[in-house]
Amino acid sequence: MSKTITVSTIINKPLDEVWDEVSVLKNHTHWMKDAVNIDFLTESTQGIDTKMKVLTKVGPIKLYDYMTVTEWVEKQSIGVDHVGLVTGKGKFTLTQLEENKTEFKWEETLKFPIYLAGPIGEFFGSPILKLIWKNNLKGLKELFNDEN
Repeated sequence: MSKTITVSTIINKPLDEVWDEVSVLKNHTHWMKDAVNIDFLTESTQGIDTKMKVLTKVGPIKLYDYMTVTEWVEKQSIGVDHVGLVTGKGKFTLTQLEENKTEFKWEETLKFPIYLAGPIGEFFGSPILKLIWKNNLKGLKELFNDEN
């Protein structure tokens, strides 16, 4: 069993500007409060087949999240497979709503390992992760000085 979590926000900037920020994967630690450090396991740092080891911290729990980029559509989406202790899929989707308005949607379907309480951890952890990711999107908006 796994749980899908979806969060989204509207950023008052053109799609190109938002893409230019989120497509630089190493910079995700600037706005993802739970991503402590990103190490690349491939020469590439962008695009399909890029592999990363991300030190993730949620409350007292620290673990390495291993990810492989499986989807990369310029100015549209970035998808990853989580292949470490926590497994699943994640995806960012950008949609231009107006000339200076972009929707950023983040969807994750994760499966927790037994030592993190498996399905019970997913059930109780999902609201916490959703709150963390909503705060991450707030941090992303703040990079653009867009607090609305």
